[in-house]
Amino acid sequence: MPLGRPATVAALGSAQTLAWASTYYLPAILAAPMAADLGVATPTVFAAFSVALLVSALLGPHAGAAIDRWGGRPVLMVTNAVFAIGLVGLGLAQGAVGLFAAWVILGIGMGSGLYEAAFSALVRLYGRESRNTITGITLVAGFASTVGWPLTTLLEAQLGWRGACFVWAALHLVIGLPLNALLPRAATPADAPATVVPGPTGEPPQGSWRDTIVLSFVFAAVGFVATAMAAHLPRLMQAAGASLAAAVFVGALIGPSQVAARLLEFGLLRKLHPVFSARIATALHPLGVLVLVVAGPPAAAVFGVLHGAGAGILTIAKGTLPLVIFGPQGYGQRQGWLMFPARVTHAASPWLFGLAIDRWAAGALALSAGVGTLAFLALFALQRSPTATSSAAARPARP
Repeated sequence: MPLGRPATVAALGSAQTLAWASTYYLPAILAAPMAADLGVATPTVFAAFSVALLVSALLGPHAGAAIDRWGGRPVLMVTNAVFAIGLVGLGLAQGAVGLFAAWVILGIGMGSGLYEAAFSALVRLYGRESRNTITGITLVAGFASTVGWPLTTLLEAQLGWRGACFVWAALHLVIGLPLNALLPRAATPADAPATVVPGPTGEPPQGSWRDTIVLSFVFAAVGFVATAMAAHLPRLMQAAGASLAAAVFVGALIGPSQVAARLLEFGLLRKLHPVFSARIATALHPLGVLVLVVAGPPAAAVFGVLHGAGAGILTIAKGTLPLVIFGPQGYGQRQGWLMFPARVTHAASPWLFGLAIDRWAAGALALSAGVGTLAFLALFALQRSPTATSSAAARPARP
């Protein structure tokens, strides 16, 4: 019997938690012991991780096209095997060559097995009524770092970094693959509806090249800010005058703020068109910077909450904005192309923003606030910007 939507969200969200915890959040804990054992510098490990992000960017459109054709279930199941192979390869690496080769394999998995692929799988199943399910999996997988970092730390302490990689690989085969296998089978292309689903104002959801460029820029800009903060937030808060303890506390606020904002999006903000939600979210990081500049270090926690809330809603917007602007037809491949610049900025952001902190210290916040402000303004350039009437018409029904 096919899973209902709540069970699908639980299964896919849990699989996504595993995928993120064992890849994106892995270097933060294992980079130092990995580098020491392999005889390379710690930045070399992060360079290999950046290569994985670039590989994922190149693969994203192709993975999306495969999901459009066959559905998310088979693609995500294959991805679990790819993740397992990459993690075993990482655990067996004996030098820089093995390190980079393993991260290339993991990059293949990341390009076809993280949020964009999960969003595409949901749109392939539920079409325009995917907004709530997209929000649901981000709520579940929002705890990936909360689960992943402590578990990786424990595994490294008990089994070493290589043993930690092997355990994560096994979890993909015994937990991740069965979870993705539970997903409903998508209709075959021959069975799928041939008609184009109308947009919120009744016209075909074709979008324009301008909309494509605007969304690509917005996703790249907010991705730059989010990755920069993930890599440098404690150091940045200390540069702004906060103590080490306060900086760590601010970092700890990010995850709960993201989840709380996603709950808000699932409730109150779902009454708004996703473009309006995205505008609110892109404004929160610059607003947090302004509060920090005006009030000083005592407002560091406020900055952390505002930044985390904005990042939490924007994760959902990456899935819902393309859906309401372009429609569900060809969603997966389009999503891959829209996210290509964002994945490139993800790869470059830690290095570039690190240089900015080295040069300007806390003044680097002007860079992140400026990029966030540009993303906010760019959302007003969407040619299909919604009106209040179309906003109400665009709301999908609750599953």
